[in-house]
Order: sequence, then C-alpha cells, then structure tokens
Amino acid sequence: MDEEQHDLDIGEGRVAYVAPTPTVNGVRSHAQESAAERLRGVIADDDPLARRVVRDVLQRTPGMVIAAEASDGVEAVELGLHYRPEVLLVEAALGRMDGVEVARRVNERAPEVRVVIFTVNVTLELAVRALRAGASGVLSKEVSIENLARALRGVVGGEAAISRKLMMRLMEHVRAMPEDYAGMRPVKSSLTAREWEVLDLVSSGASTQEVADVLVLSEDTVYSHVKNIMRKLGVHSRAEAIAEAERLRHPGAQLA
Repeated sequence: MDEEQHDLDIGEGRVAYVAPTPTVNGVRSHAQESAAERLRGVIADDDPLARRVVRDVLQRTPGMVIAAEASDGVEAVELGLHYRPEVLLVEAALGRMDGVEVARRVNERAPEVRVVIFTVNVTLELAVRALRAGASGVLSKEVSIENLARALRGVVGGEAAISRKLMMRLMEHVRAMPEDYAGMRPVKSSLTAREWEVLDLVSSGASTQEVADVLVLSEDTVYSHVKNIMRKLGVHSRAEAIAEAERLRHPGAQLA
C-alpha cells in the first residue's frame, strides 16, 4: 500500500507528513520492512516551489522518503523534534528563525538528527557558523539531485556534506587560526554548540551580563549554561572550565 499524505497542525502552519505504513494482523510484509529502512527526511524552505522540486525528486530516489515539509525555521525545529528524521534539509535564510539557529536547536535536543544547510549562497562565514552550531554539512542548491541524495546518505553514515571547494576554504581558515587554538572546538563533544558559545565568551573574559547581552539570553540562562558546562567538564569553577576548554581545543586532547 502506498504511503498516504495528510495534514498535521504544528504551530501556526499546516505541513504534509507521511502516514505510518499499516500492518496486516500486526505483521509487516517484506516490502513494509524495506520501507521502514528508508532514509526519512524533512525539508525546510520558504519557497513552495523549491520544496516541491526537492521533495518530488528525492521521493523518486530509491530508499528515500520525505516525511514532512516546513515553510519557516520555527516549523523546521518543531518537525525535526516531532519526526526525528535521519536528515533535516534546511534553507539558510528562513523566516522566524534562520537555518543556523535551526541546526543549533535541533542539535541540542535531538543530536541524532543530521541537519544539512541547503542554500544558494554558500559562504565561508555561513559554513563555519553552521558547523559550529552542529550542522552536518552545507550544500549549494546548484548541486545535482544525484549528488544531493548521495550526500544525504553519506551524512547518515557519519560523513560531512561539504563540497571539495568549500572543504579547501575551511582548511585555509583553520590554517589561519592562531596557534594557541583559541576559538577551536572538538569535533565531538558532550557540550552543546550553545554551551561552547558561552564557554568561548567566558574564556575571553566576558562577564555573565556581557555573555547574556551577546547571545541575547537572560542572566539566569547563562548561569544555567555555566553550571551545565562545569558539570560536564567535571570542574568546580569558571577558571577550571576555561583551563579545561583550552586543553580540549588542543589537537589530540581527550574529547569531552
């Protein structure tokens, strides 16, 4: 039986989703088992035509199914947390919340969901911000559908979805960083992207109020982040947290 699409009310918008495959006497057929192994994706783009084109082509790709679509950043986060798809394909310039913030929020609450930024204008600044926020890749909308599908499967397998050209620019960016590794973060860490942002600012000498102002957070939220950072790093003061952060930034350090 073909999967059926319905509307699901989430927040202010209505989005399409793929209904669960029914069973016969509680047992799934071989075809249904295969369907369960498909790569599920969610697309977020404020352009309906762009969403439809990507959805239609990916849906025709063997082993892939688009579970839902979002028209803005808030919907993208809600759908990503609701469906927990293998991949969340997000336009960088979304309304209500941009793609980088979507990546940050989904990564903090559902790190198993791989977020890939998909946009027309791929810049080094965007790539660095997205990767630091927890995205698994940044792709240009000029990529072919075949390469897009291959990249999304690679992301699920633990690879980064980054073009060779962008990878070279990222390498040049890393080479230009100071030798004390200031601002660098481990590729894998128990700290969330937001916690690293707080720790970077604290390491630079920012006060709680200054951290709150820069990140547009309340002081109570900053205190909560600092408390979580110290707990995860196994330290008991901000000075110890800063020292541990510097150790973790150094190549070869044990991951936190």
